[in-house]
Amino acid sequence: MSDQIRIRGARLHNLKNLDLDLPKNKLIVFSGLSGSGKSTLVFDILHKEGQRQYLESLGMVTHQSKPPLDRIEGLSPSISIGQEITNHSPRSTVGTATEVFTYLRVLFARLGCRPCPHCGGPVEPSYLPDQVDWSDEGDGDAASACPHCGKPVPELSMANFSFNKPDGACPTCTGLGAVAAANLARLVDETKTIAGGAVAGWEEWYVTHYSKKLRAAAKYYGFPLDLDDPVRKWRAEARDLLFYGVEDPRFRRHFPDVKPAKTNAQGMFEGVATNLLRRHAAHIQDEAYREKVEKFMVRQTCPDCGGTRLKPESRSVTVEGKTIVEAARMPIAELAAWLESLTGVIPPEAAPVLAPILDEVRERARRLVDVGVGYLALDRSSPSVSAGEAQRLRLAALLGSGLTGVLYVLDEPTIGLHPRDTGRLVSVLRKLRDLGNTVLVIEHDLEMIRAADWVVEIGPGAGRHGGKVAAAGSPASVAAGETVTGRFLSGRISMPAAPRRKPDGKALVIRGAREHNLKNLTVSLPLGLFTAVTGPSGSGKSSLLFDILDPAARKHFYGSEDAPGEHDSITGWEHLDRIITVDQGAIGRSSRSNAATYTDTFTPIREAFAAQPESRARKFSPRHFSFNVPGGRCERCEGAGVLLVPMQLLPPAEIRCPACHGRRFLPGVLAVRYNGFDVSEILDMTIEEVAEVFRGIPDASSRLELMLEVGLGYLPLGQPANTLSGGEAQRIKLAKELGKRGGGRTLYLLDEPTTGLHAADTAKLVALLHRLVDAGNTVVVIEHNLDLVRCADRVIDLGPEGGGAGGHLVAEGTPEQIAAAENSETGKCLRGAG
Repeated sequence: MSDQIRIRGARLHNLKNLDLDLPKNKLIVFSGLSGSGKSTLVFDILHKEGQRQYLESLGMVTHQSKPPLDRIEGLSPSISIGQEITNHSPRSTVGTATEVFTYLRVLFARLGCRPCPHCGGPVEPSYLPDQVDWSDEGDGDAASACPHCGKPVPELSMANFSFNKPDGACPTCTGLGAVAAANLARLVDETKTIAGGAVAGWEEWYVTHYSKKLRAAAKYYGFPLDLDDPVRKWRAEARDLLFYGVEDPRFRRHFPDVKPAKTNAQGMFEGVATNLLRRHAAHIQDEAYREKVEKFMVRQTCPDCGGTRLKPESRSVTVEGKTIVEAARMPIAELAAWLESLTGVIPPEAAPVLAPILDEVRERARRLVDVGVGYLALDRSSPSVSAGEAQRLRLAALLGSGLTGVLYVLDEPTIGLHPRDTGRLVSVLRKLRDLGNTVLVIEHDLEMIRAADWVVEIGPGAGRHGGKVAAAGSPASVAAGETVTGRFLSGRISMPAAPRRKPDGKALVIRGAREHNLKNLTVSLPLGLFTAVTGPSGSGKSSLLFDILDPAARKHFYGSEDAPGEHDSITGWEHLDRIITVDQGAIGRSSRSNAATYTDTFTPIREAFAAQPESRARKFSPRHFSFNVPGGRCERCEGAGVLLVPMQLLPPAEIRCPACHGRRFLPGVLAVRYNGFDVSEILDMTIEEVAEVFRGIPDASSRLELMLEVGLGYLPLGQPANTLSGGEAQRIKLAKELGKRGGGRTLYLLDEPTTGLHAADTAKLVALLHRLVDAGNTVVVIEHNLDLVRCADRVIDLGPEGGGAGGHLVAEGTPEQIAAAENSETGKCLRGAG
């Protein structure tokens, strides 16, 4: 069996007939500038070809063609541990996704003490074999007598602790922990009259029709109602009638002795909020209709279960004084310690069954701590975890699988991870390697690169300047070379220092921040400076900036109705004119959105094509050069360039459009050329290449230059938005915002802007952020990258840990002052890396 993976003649995307030998059963890190070709090599060739060869060996049809290369030898079955958040179900939590909560349900069903439903006395668990229900359904047949009143008490089953089953789910929210409610402020403008448009969506016919019903109801119930008054002047019973209708308890409380109106003549009125919720439920399967209605809705914590998702009976069961709700709310690291304390709780007669279960749940919790997510709680909703957290959760699961002979592929696993946890993550990857696997990691973090067995640098540049093996060997041998990564590894080059600015006394002061795990925090953000907010993962950084400051700023400047997180006050708004928040959310889920359309760069490009003599002769307008509207696009694929073919039991297969051959446009449109290129070729070119072509078009050139400055020169201009990483999406948003004219006094909030950037690209981004501050703006970033932190004027460090042990202000000051703070985890890393 070969001890190497041999690649010969790889030519996909920008790879230039690449040859490479990789040692197997090693931890291999791939580095290089952003866009150099690392992902193409690791994911599009090694991973996909590994999958294809394995599936073909099983006789399965894969619909995947062999990538363009001469040959590849020594591949193993491949497993990708990417950053995709695949589970968007509101019913999924960290606990259910990792199965730790499943094991907790077993422990609480078998060890739980609960009050008797008849007399309230404590009922201890029973371990008689014929009384133990191990099912996950819970038929309720098995029962034991209450030791206090003698009445039968049904045995507990796992189903009693599942919020996804009727036996355990809160009946009010059906186990979701939240209920949908109408956003009355958006639904009804109380400053207007009914005829003046108070109710959103009520056109003239609805105004006339419902006005009759409202007057009839007022007459039937006997209260005054003047529809010429603004709604805010109406009496309480009239407002409750409009909002909730005649059958809702909130209206009926005003007239407890009056039978509800049943006919139109009596004033049978449903209520605008009640009607909205009914229509939402009736069209729950219609995504387009649901999205339209949900603009007028908010989700609120369930009033009955308080967001815990479970029935009262399930919430009352305890093991060693803790309910399953309390256990699920503990940070996993704290939960792991509590589980260790349960050893002496298991009775001898139950040990043969429960001891292995307790051992398994402890091991799963320990693995989660090892991969750096010990601050998460089991009740955390799966859709709310970050991409990096989702990747590490999957890594923990694979660590327990015991597979050997596998090719594991990871994409920047240090994203969102505090530097002090990188060593622990390296240990986990080495465990995967030591099981007899080959671990391939795309990574820019220098500590991770130094920890590798083997390093491959793709380069020497990005885009058309990349695609070659710039260096390959041990970390020491790469550091001794003259490549970009080698020079950073050895310390021969580093992030350029910038003069430290000093506060001028102007600041945004957030007082009493208590959202999530923030501990009544008061923080001063100096204005006119570059500030980095640091701290261990889960310490409260995002809660402070994105759950409190961002919505509060949007409410202050733009009248947003989204409520900010819990806090007392924020002062200092008078020193700012606006806020721009640049997060890592997708810029679009459609393949029709891309960097060109999102930043409005494609508009001047289309205008340039429409201005060509060939276009004027054919009477083409800019519309003809759009792939999103009819006119010049290929109608077979509607401008997508590809067709989706449904596959039974498999995701749809994407094939090149047979009409336009993937070029998106009609032949006549493609006959028009600008500087020698047609519009399809422009979309396929990198941003760096397109910038050269359109230097003579100021509106296009200025936008393209900004995308170059934020490190996106390697990105194909037309790459679909749904294929972009979070870091790429964030930098596209930043480029768009920078293209807007502004006179300073803007607050920029960024979430880990160095995600996906090589150290050399990070230096360019930092220079750009400093230019923003020099122009009179304020830049605040959440960041773990120590190179960027050292370049900040001010650092606000939260902690000291994540989860329940976080939420405190640990230290604030210059990077040097943070490095001197003894109780700061960030300070320790700055000292160690300095």
